Amino acid sequence: MGLLRKVLAWLSVPVICLFALLFYLARPFNPDNNRYLAWVIARVGRALLGIQCTVSGKDNIPTDRPTVVIANHQHNDDLFILGDLLPRRTVTVGKSSLVWVPFFGQVFWLGGNVIINRGRSTKAVAVMRATANAIREERKSLWVFPEGTRSRGRGLQSFKKGAFHSAVAAGAPITMICVSPYHDKTSGWSGRRESVSIRVLPPVETDGLTSDDIPNLMRDCHEAMQKTIETLPTSS
Repeated sequence: MGLLRKVLAWLSVPVICLFALLFYLARPFNPDNNRYLAWVIARVGRALLGIQCTVSGKDNIPTDRPTVVIANHQHNDDLFILGDLLPRRTVTVGKSSLVWVPFFGQVFWLGGNVIINRGRSTKAVAVMRATANAIREERKSLWVFPEGTRSRGRGLQSFKKGAFHSAVAAGAPITMICVSPYHDKTSGWSGRRESVSIRVLPPVETDGLTSDDIPNLMRDCHEAMQKTIETLPTSS
């Protein structure tokens, strides 16, 4: 039953994106399209998977100014876990291969999201710095998984610099979203998934910081997220 739930959840994504494509074509490159789409995908996906999420600190997400959101990245299912937490006018970062995913890739591109080639890290940093202009001038928020790859629930990995370059260059606060470790565990005959705990930490201000401050900023954010993740309740 758990496998069936997962198949249905992921089959729902291209179907939702197919209908959303009309919305995106009517408002191409409007970053707020992403928030609506992510909300629908997350709610439908969690319902199909039978996942219960408990969120604390949601009021810490700035609503009156752009922010750079960073979150720990565990599985592809993060799309369902975190999708409905996007702030207004949020763009995200994804690898270039996502563009070729049917329907999802097309709306990802039309949403004005940041597409990077992970094999060229220096170029990725340059893209993040350029994104700072969009944060300042177009008042876009940016969502990044700073680990750069999935941990599969094995703990917080080291961070890459891109998100922090963007935040510092734009003078935007960093909002940290911490998710408890989770896996594909199911319970009972219905195949419902384990519950997930999420905590949003108060924003870290970057105004006045320079590139020289980035290593310490990365370290402080990593330590804060690591400590928070360790205190989050796991599955019930």
